[in-house]
Amino acid sequence: MSTPQHPVPQAAAPVWQAPGAPYAAAPGYTSPIPVVRTHLGHAIASEWTKIRSVRSTMWTLGVFVLLVVGIGMMVALIVDANASEGDLSGENPLSFGFFGVLLGSMPIITLGVLTTASEYGTGMIRTTMVACPSRGRVLAAKGIVFFAIAFVVTLVSTGFVAMVDAAMFTDAREPSGGEWIKATLGVSLYIALLGLLSLAVGSIIRHSAGAITIMIGLLLAPLVIAIFMFSESLEKLREALFEYSIPSQLGVWYSTQLGETGPSGWDPLWIALGVTAAAFAGAFALLEKRDV
Repeated sequence: MSTPQHPVPQAAAPVWQAPGAPYAAAPGYTSPIPVVRTHLGHAIASEWTKIRSVRSTMWTLGVFVLLVVGIGMMVALIVDANASEGDLSGENPLSFGFFGVLLGSMPIITLGVLTTASEYGTGMIRTTMVACPSRGRVLAAKGIVFFAIAFVVTLVSTGFVAMVDAAMFTDAREPSGGEWIKATLGVSLYIALLGLLSLAVGSIIRHSAGAITIMIGLLLAPLVIAIFMFSESLEKLREALFEYSIPSQLGVWYSTQLGETGPSGWDPLWIALGVTAAAFAGAFALLEKRDV
């Protein structure tokens, strides 16, 4: 037979632990975590941490550098091996970097789409919005981080190819200062804006494969469609598709555009800036309206 146990009296809870008592009433408690008001810098730091910690960033940027530098130098070597003396007189040696940049635009488009659309696929976007409820700030931070990365990587790659081409083709004419700026700084701004447009489309579509397909179609479809327009009644439309297609606008930076009219000088940059701004406005409006 067991000995009966007497109930042990419980100590009364402190006043600050009583039900309904405010937590702030805890005497002498100071949180070790500093409370600061968040701003755009915090969102940029968060997006920078995310974009540099995923493998897709290094893979897509690695393929981009490989295409821009590898294809650009391969074309230059082929031309140098087959050109006879005097064939390149009057030619701009920087123009041989066009082929690598044209192919390299695809990895940049892919990375731009993945920067936003991949978070919808994994569900990470809900965690992002809980940490930073300001949706416009999140979209702006993603755009700033991506634009900076795409611009710097493109500028280094195109600058390297331009210096190699200028040193290799000694028989070609000396490029002017404006041609140097367009073949390095100008084309880097254009490629970064093209990637930024992909980021906005990824935010609108919210599906990686769908957004990449749309952007690849925007890159290639106008030129391919124009090639098969044989009717004379469609001549003006065919010329417009040729002149304003993305490959033709890329050629403007290297003085190799497909048409005699159409965009020239820095016009492709203003076109890309206007289209990207419109896409970002649409992405921001939909992000504020739709649930995540």
